[in-house]
Order: sequence, then C-alpha cells, then structure tokens
Amino acid sequence: MLVTFLLLIFTVIIWFELPKLIKNKMWGELIAFSILMLIGMSLSIAQTVGINLPNPTKGLEALYKPLAELLKS
Repeated sequence: MLVTFLLLIFTVIIWFELPKLIKNKMWGELIAFSILMLIGMSLSIAQTVGINLPNPTKGLEALYKPLAELLKS
C-alpha cells in the first residue's frame, strides 16, 4: 500500500516536471532530474519495505577521521 502511494507521488512529480524540461530542451537538467528521481525512488521504496540502508554519516566519518587526526598532531 505504501509503495503504491510512493509510486503515485513520484509519478505526480514527474508528470509536472518532465514536460517543462523537454519543452525547454534542458537535456542536462533532464538527465540530472532522472538520475536523482531514480535514486530517490529507489531509496524511498527500499526504506518503506524495511531494507536497512547504510548511514552516509558513517562513511564520511571514516573518510575524514584520519585526516582530522593528522591535522591534530
């Protein structure tokens, strides 16, 4: 039920935005819009179905912690 509602919401957003992008021949924006919508839709549906998603903060922490330690010393 929730997945159907999410798909409906994403469809409405695409319905409003897509024609403007195509009419104005904004191909780069159309590609970026499509990629971001696909990522957003995938993550939303995965979270709705109960799939545990990794926390992006943990990745950033692992990336910057050694740099912070190096700068402290």
